[in-house]
Amino acid sequence: MHTDLWNYALALYARPGVEAACLALQAQGSDVCLLLCATWLQAHGVAVLDERAQRLREVAEPWQRDVVAPLRNLRQQWRTAAQGDAQLAVLRDQVRQLELEAEKALLERLQACAQQWPADADVPADDWLARLVPDLARRHDALDQLRVAATALQDAEDGA
Repeated sequence: MHTDLWNYALALYARPGVEAACLALQAQGSDVCLLLCATWLQAHGVAVLDERAQRLREVAEPWQRDVVAPLRNLRQQWRTAAQGDAQLAVLRDQVRQLELEAEKALLERLQACAQQWPADADVPADDWLARLVPDLARRHDALDQLRVAATALQDAEDGA
């Protein structure tokens, strides 16, 4: 089992269908970093509590709004123009790298927030994804794809 959220996120994101599922959920207003954190917490057996979910949102929302989203918006704005401008294409790639670093920093912040939360075997399991996904994305097929991929990753790591 990946003990740190960043390496877990990389392993999950690399699984077939996960990138497309995450992008579809992002288009529905989901924070992909929160969703990856949700699957990581689920894999670690951490109980879902309202105050925990709220704390994760409090960490993620300002960082997404003030850091990640502006970088993503700039990168997306330059998509067409960068196809015909080699210098802009290089700059766009640098912005993409900054966006990735900003997402890594957010995952590290989410992990730091959650590191004191123990695995709670005696508390009934709940669904972290359902708690952290926006209402609009709750019934999206991509959410089920993400759940299946996270379970498959956990099974592969557990040797099942």
